[in-house]
Amino acid sequence: QVQLVESGGGLVQAGGSLRLSCAASGRIASINDMGWYRQAPGKQRELVATITSGGSTNYADSVRGRFTISRDNAKNMVYLQMNSLKPEDTAVYYCQASIRERFYTFRDYWGQGTQVTVSS
Repeated sequence: QVQLVESGGGLVQAGGSLRLSCAASGRIASINDMGWYRQAPGKQRELVATITSGGSTNYADSVRGRFTISRDNAKNMVYLQMNSLKPEDTAVYYCQASIRERFYTFRDYWGQGTQVTVSS
C-alpha cells in the first residue's frame, strides 16, 4: 500500500519560515502531480501549491511569492518552503499525490496532515 507522511510543521512567529516535507512510500510505479493543501478551522480545504512530474508549478494567490514547492523524484518526496509567514497561514497542511502502483491506474493519495501555527 502507498502512504504519504508529512513532517516539518510547528509554531513560528509572523515573518518566519518553515519547510514542510512529504515522503511517499510503498510499491510505487509512477508519481504524476503532487501538491500541498491546507485547512483552517471552520473552513474548506484549499489548494496551496501543485507541481507536475515535469516540474511545472502553480500557486494560490495568497501564497505566491512567499511559498515554493519542489520535488525530488528519486526520493519520492515533495517539499513546501514557506517564507514570510502570516497568521492567516495557520492551518493543517496536507500532502497530496497522484500515484500509480504496478498494474494499477493512477489514483490520489493524501497524507494525514501537519499543523502549522503562525503567531502574531
